[in-house]
Amino acid sequence: MISIIKKEQLDTRRKNDQDTERERRIVQSIIKQIRQEGDAALFRLTKELDKADLVTLKVSEEEIDEAMGKVEPAFLEALHEAARRISAYHEKQKQNSWFSPEPDGTILGQLIRPLERVGVYVPGGKAAYPSSVLMNVLPAKVAGVPERVMVTPPLPDGTVYAPTLAAARIAGVTSIYKVGGAQAVAALAYGTESIPPVDKIVGPGNVYVALAKQAVYGQVDIDSIAGPSEIVVIADDSANPVYVAADLLSQAEHDPMASAVLITPSPDLAEKVAKEVELQCNRLERREIAAESIRRHGAICVVDDLAEAFAAANQLAPEHLELAIEEPWQWLGKVKHAGAVFLGNFSPEPIGDYFAGPNNVLPTNGTARFFSPLGVDQFVKKTSLISYSREALCRDGKKVMTLARAEGLTAHAASIRVRLDHAKEGEQKGGSKRANR
Repeated sequence: MISIIKKEQLDTRRKNDQDTERERRIVQSIIKQIRQEGDAALFRLTKELDKADLVTLKVSEEEIDEAMGKVEPAFLEALHEAARRISAYHEKQKQNSWFSPEPDGTILGQLIRPLERVGVYVPGGKAAYPSSVLMNVLPAKVAGVPERVMVTPPLPDGTVYAPTLAAARIAGVTSIYKVGGAQAVAALAYGTESIPPVDKIVGPGNVYVALAKQAVYGQVDIDSIAGPSEIVVIADDSANPVYVAADLLSQAEHDPMASAVLITPSPDLAEKVAKEVELQCNRLERREIAAESIRRHGAICVVDDLAEAFAAANQLAPEHLELAIEEPWQWLGKVKHAGAVFLGNFSPEPIGDYFAGPNNVLPTNGTARFFSPLGVDQFVKKTSLISYSREALCRDGKKVMTLARAEGLTAHAASIRVRLDHAKEGEQKGGSKRANR
C-alpha cells in the first residue's frame, strides 16, 4: 500500500497537479459581482451555491446562544482549555514598541500597532473545523485587533454549524456573517452594505477560497495560500511502528493530496510501519481518502543514517516534522526547515493541531523554507520612528547629500542643505552677538 523507497526516489518538491484556470475565471467573475452589486450578489450566490435562502447575513447573538446550548459540555470544556493554552502561547510572542535615545538628542524607535480589522474565513459543511476558529482568531485577539470578523458558509437551512459558532464565541469573534466561498473573500476585501472591508484575511478554504485570496492580495493582506497537509516522521529503531503508522494516517485522512512520509535508517522499522499503515487504514472511517493519499503521496524512505534522514527532511521542508528517535533534543539543531517540530514518542501531531498551544496554521508545500506559522506578528504592523537633533543633522547631513546626489535626487539633497545652511547662519549670528558683547 505504501511504497518503500530510497532517498534518490524521494520527491523533494511537490508539484501542484491541479489546473485551476477554469476555477480562476469563476473566482474573477464572483469578485466582479460582489464589487458591483454588494449584498445583492452575496444573497444570490449563497442561494445558488450553498442552497440557503437567507433574509440576513449577520449571525445574531441569539443564534450563537442557541448553538452554545446544542453542543456537548465536554466539547465546550475542551474548547475553553484549548483556547486558554493557545492564548497563553501567543502572549509570549507579543512585542512592544521601543525607543532608543542617543547622547546627541537623536531618538530612533519602532511603533507596534495592531491591525484595525481582520477577516477570518472558516470552512463549513463537512469541512467544518472549530479548531481553525481558535487558531486564526486568538492570535489576532492577543495582538489587540479590535474587530475580528468571521465568515462561514451556512447550511441549506440557513443555520451555521453549531460547534463553529461555539468556537467563535469562546475565541472572541466580534461579528459573524453567513457567507462562504470566493464571494466571502471578496466581501471581506472590498466591503458590502453588510460586511465592512478588512485589512487582512486569514483562514483555510477550498480552491475557490485560495484563488480568491490570491486575487485580492494587495487590496488586503492575506496569511498564505495553504496547500494540502503534510507530515514527515524521522524514526529510528526506538520508535513504535504502531505510533508512526497512526501519525502518518492522521495527515493522510485530511485529503487525497495530503502527504505522509517516513524517513528512517531502519529497514526493519520500515517494513513494520508499512504493514501497520495498511492494517490501520482499513479501520479508519475516512479510509478511502487516507488510502488514496498514501498511494499517491505517501512513502517510506530508507536512508543510511540519521544525518541523511535530517538532510532529506530539510529538503522537503515539511509542514509537520515528528522526531520519533531516541534522543530528539540532541538532533533538533539539525532541523533547518519545518513548520512545526514534534519531539519524542508522546508528542503526536494532533496534539499540536488542537491543544498544545502553538498555531496549527503552518507553511506547506516546501514554503517552510521562508514562511513561519501564523502568530501575533501577522496581526500587527510596525512603524519606524526617527527624531534627529540639530547636532545629529549637522554631523550626518553632508553624507546624506552625497548619497542623494549619487542617485540623481537633488531635491533630497536640497532638503538637507536648507537646514544645514540655516544652522550655519544661526551659528554665525550667535558668534557675532557674542563677539559684540
